[in-house]
Amino acid sequence: MRKNRWDDWLTKVGILRIDRYIIGQFLGTFLFTIALIMAIIVAIDIQEKLDIIMDPMVSRAVIIRYYIALIPYFSVLLTPLFIFLSVVFFTSKLAARSEIIAMQAAGMSFNRLLYPYMISAGIVALVSFVFSSEIIPKLNVHRVSFEDTYVSPDRKVVTDRNLQVMIGPGEVAFFSTFETDNNVGYNFSLEKYEDNKLVSRMTGQTITYDSLFHWTAHNYQIRNFEGLVEEVHSGDQLDTTLLITPNDIVVAWQGGDQMTTSELHDYVQKQKKRGVGNIQAFQVEFHRRFASIPAAFILTLIGVALSARKAKGGTGVNIAIGLVLSFSYILLFMISTSYAVSGALSPLMAAWLPNLIFLPIAFLCYLKAPR
Repeated sequence: MRKNRWDDWLTKVGILRIDRYIIGQFLGTFLFTIALIMAIIVAIDIQEKLDIIMDPMVSRAVIIRYYIALIPYFSVLLTPLFIFLSVVFFTSKLAARSEIIAMQAAGMSFNRLLYPYMISAGIVALVSFVFSSEIIPKLNVHRVSFEDTYVSPDRKVVTDRNLQVMIGPGEVAFFSTFETDNNVGYNFSLEKYEDNKLVSRMTGQTITYDSLFHWTAHNYQIRNFEGLVEEVHSGDQLDTTLLITPNDIVVAWQGGDQMTTSELHDYVQKQKKRGVGNIQAFQVEFHRRFASIPAAFILTLIGVALSARKAKGGTGVNIAIGLVLSFSYILLFMISTSYAVSGALSPLMAAWLPNLIFLPIAFLCYLKAPR
């Protein structure tokens, strides 16, 4: 009785039995693809970390938490691949069994055929966004902690270059290099401005962070400017107070993965106000989470358009095309991210560039799809 009521309600909102069939095929194939590929990834990862896993000093609970975090992390990361393969695989099977021809013979247009696909893409996009925004960042704390402790213990040592940070109104600090293993900055300078005029500039060959806001500059020089008069002081060592810590200067690459979307937004805004210039990776991560939503629809449209007709080479041809396009999408995102981190591309453009390139491809595939 409950099933009949549910079916009646879905019919009333326009989701017919054929739609439910396609949605079930889409989501079922999607979950099967995730399970299959993640089983391969986990098996390879276990083989690489077998020495760590077999180490009696490593807690079983720690290992279990690591893989509980690893599986959803890669699942969401490779969602474009899973969507494309799922759509191409089961749509090719529908076409091979002439089911799509039968639907069209019954009066279903290609646009109407896309309806259940887009509902499925919306479900996947929504679940993926929730996971990447709220769940996976919290799980990544365990994943990154495990990797930093047992896999790459030296990764916590971060060296960053060409850094600047606003300490307060009219005060800007510069570091050519900063190392977090010993909290030492090199080629340091501190400039103070009043009414957009430089009034003081302090430089130091190195500067060391000691405790809360306490810094020590070595081989320093202070130049004070009063009109055309310049006053110079220099020395071997100078203790000073700067309202910054190493965490305000150096940004670790993994940090964005461990923040929820709201935390990520607040962090980026805070760092922008401080004048920190090395937050591109965080900005890309923030925009990527929103760009993944339309990506699900774009890749679904391409997959349906390519697979809705019978291929001469069989299903394997469509799957091969799907693999090439899905890996191209992921590779394009990785390349654009690298350009964004280096400053050659804006973070917003880096996150949305794959969508902007694949959108006209989806439109061309749509025009050539069987009607």
